[in-house]
Amino acid sequence: MIAAPARDRNLTLKDMADGLIEDGHINRQDASELVASQRSDLHPLLSVALRKWRSRLPGNQVLDIEYLTQWLGSRLALDYYHIDPLKVDVTAITGVMSHEYAARFRILPVEVTAEEVVIATAEPFIRSWEASIEQTSRKRIRRVLANPLDITRYLAEFYSLARSVKNAIRAHEGVTSSGITNFEQLVALGRTGTLDANDQSVAHIVDWLLQYAFEQRASDIHIEPRREAANVRFRIDGVLHLVYQIPTAVCVAITSRIKLLGRMDMVEKRRPQDGRIKTVLPNGEEIELRLSTMPTAFGEKLVMRIFDPEVLVRNFRELGFTAEESQRWQDMVSHPNGIILVTGPTGSGKTTTLYTSLKQLAEPEVNVCTVEDPIEMVVPQFNQMQVQANIGLDFASGIRTLMRQDPDIIMVGEVRDLETAEMAVQAALTGHLVLSTLHTNDAPAAIARLLDLGVPAYLIQSTLIGVLAQRLVRTLCPHCKVETKPDEHEWHNLVRPWKAPTPQSIYAPYGCLECRMTGYLGRTGLYEMLSVSTSLGRLITPNCDTPKLREAAYREGLKPLRLAGAAKVAAGLTTIEEVLKVTPPPFD
Repeated sequence: MIAAPARDRNLTLKDMADGLIEDGHINRQDASELVASQRSDLHPLLSVALRKWRSRLPGNQVLDIEYLTQWLGSRLALDYYHIDPLKVDVTAITGVMSHEYAARFRILPVEVTAEEVVIATAEPFIRSWEASIEQTSRKRIRRVLANPLDITRYLAEFYSLARSVKNAIRAHEGVTSSGITNFEQLVALGRTGTLDANDQSVAHIVDWLLQYAFEQRASDIHIEPRREAANVRFRIDGVLHLVYQIPTAVCVAITSRIKLLGRMDMVEKRRPQDGRIKTVLPNGEEIELRLSTMPTAFGEKLVMRIFDPEVLVRNFRELGFTAEESQRWQDMVSHPNGIILVTGPTGSGKTTTLYTSLKQLAEPEVNVCTVEDPIEMVVPQFNQMQVQANIGLDFASGIRTLMRQDPDIIMVGEVRDLETAEMAVQAALTGHLVLSTLHTNDAPAAIARLLDLGVPAYLIQSTLIGVLAQRLVRTLCPHCKVETKPDEHEWHNLVRPWKAPTPQSIYAPYGCLECRMTGYLGRTGLYEMLSVSTSLGRLITPNCDTPKLREAAYREGLKPLRLAGAAKVAAGLTTIEEVLKVTPPPFD
């Protein structure tokens, strides 16, 4: 074990070299080279990590900075701590000590409870700060060892964010949440214009928020005003995480700033609004955000949906299609005319499937037109029209207009009413391929939904090519998933009433740094694909029996969503719990 010194001193490369030799990770020649290369501007942990050595112990573990930090912590009997910004209460931790004091000792508070303060350090032999912090905070101090790069990065980020919030509050003094108790008062405050969306501190908070969301792979950013404070939440892999809580006055300023960037009416706070922002990441990548505001009891709620253009260059296998499903889908969309529907709840990936399909179909000799509400992603290869109900431009009139624009393929954002459905049918009958979405639980129910809207059965028979029902399910992290034996009862509950052999083994989530200890990393699609054959078409009648239609589809090879999920479980991609969470129960 490395002996702790009697007085403060910095960790050295000699400390590292001696410990690594003693534990058998490196030999003496490596250690000599390491000590001779000491640089004052590099932390010893980073100096070793940059060499990209592999341990001489069995397994040949790469000696990266995370592994070295854990190793050093175990030698010094200090807990290793991975700083996850999603789990840090920035307001609480920045109140423990000043930025100057933290930077002086290169320490960072990471947790604050009623009894103790957890403080991360990369200098285990410097302890003179402990007594001072213990006295000022009146709490027990627990030291943990953390990656020095993380400490440097988050020390700057957290305190910079806290400083911007304080400056914003100071700049807008008098506009706080303390006097706001109801919706009428909040609307009145919003109209006073005392909050400056161009304030430098507000602009910094918004920039940090967007950059942070991109880094965390968030698909949506929620800014939600509450009575005492506003919540900022990110949706990552389909799950919402509370990221930060900000004062209500600052929330109003942030919302105004984002509305300004999205060219929305900043003064209007009583009606829902939509907008969009296109921004460029530091690496030059373009990202689009779709904005939506909604008045609530405590102010405007803002949701930003993040669209990554890279999702459109994926092939169908990357979206989760099996080889068979990919071929069947390609067969459907290769029809010269007819209607193809994609069904599923909001957030199930329908837009990604449609846009990916359209982008592959958008050859130079093909005219692809869309009518959407709102336009999800701007794609240069498409001619895209935005529905505007306030001037009478709805889906039906939009389709009517597109049919005069010599289209080959038409994409309708959603079939919501009979008029839209009739126009889609007319477009299909006149030689166009129409793709659209519908909200139903499974593929066969889409036919019943069209009949409910009032579309004649004979027109559905002659125009409907097929229906794709889909869901998104979280995938297991490939870096840490663990093999386990399936529970027979759980497996049969998943596949009932169908028969599917229980796999020999499946995988379960574990948790690592790559997946932020959740055990899941990314999402994939589950698909139920119904092709309307001649025999199925005969069952589409004005009094269509949906269960009978569903049974006939199963006999023709329709694989329900639950079985598609079971196949992903057996392949080790996800878990039974995840599939049960997103798929509808079997229809008895």
